Amino acid sequence: MEKFNIAIDGPAGAGKSTIARLVANTLGFIYVDTGAMYRAVTWSILQAGLIPEQESEVIAMTRELDIRLEPGPSGQQVIVNGRDVTLDIRTVQVTSNVSQIARIAEVRHILTDKQKLLAIDKGVVMDGRDIGTHVLPDAELKFFLTASVKVRAERRFNETRDRPEVTLEQLEQEIAARDQMDAQRTHAPLIQAADAVLLDTTDLTIPLVVERILELCRTKVGGGK
Repeated sequence: MEKFNIAIDGPAGAGKSTIARLVANTLGFIYVDTGAMYRAVTWSILQAGLIPEQESEVIAMTRELDIRLEPGPSGQQVIVNGRDVTLDIRTVQVTSNVSQIARIAEVRHILTDKQKLLAIDKGVVMDGRDIGTHVLPDAELKFFLTASVKVRAERRFNETRDRPEVTLEQLEQEIAARDQMDAQRTHAPLIQAADAVLLDTTDLTIPLVVERILELCRTKVGGGK
């Protein structure tokens, strides 16, 4: 099968990562979780005792990081300077700071260059918030996944493991705030690419969304199984 690239964008809780991973597995493509890369940078910054406001130090450290995404027995593993940080980057502290790190234009430039290299040989399914608009503007297929804030909050609430005290209302507020921050950042804001297919997953199951994407792969690109 001829290889091609798929860009999947959307806000937090829209199901991007799960859907992108399933699509990649079905097609035999490589899955790239760009959000994990921003989390890896954020984790490293916090480990170094820095805060997002120390932009020059944050940028310098980002340049030096060796971030690798590798397949593992239970999914994608995130390796930073040789250390497996797959679980470490999913903590509350990282989640609370990642948007601020992602707003730094030079950090985005550095990671965008790394992401472009990962997709240069085609056969990649990449998800994030600026893939179709900035990272892979020439991707053969682009999708923008969304869902209501309430549904996205419910999904995150059901996934929460390290925040037993968090309420559904708090998650709704956090997701709404994250949406606003991502959409209003100066560099590479969260927007739907003009040629992206919009998929509202509010009332759709994951298998249905995956099948819709695979159907478009077959009809528009001639791929799929």
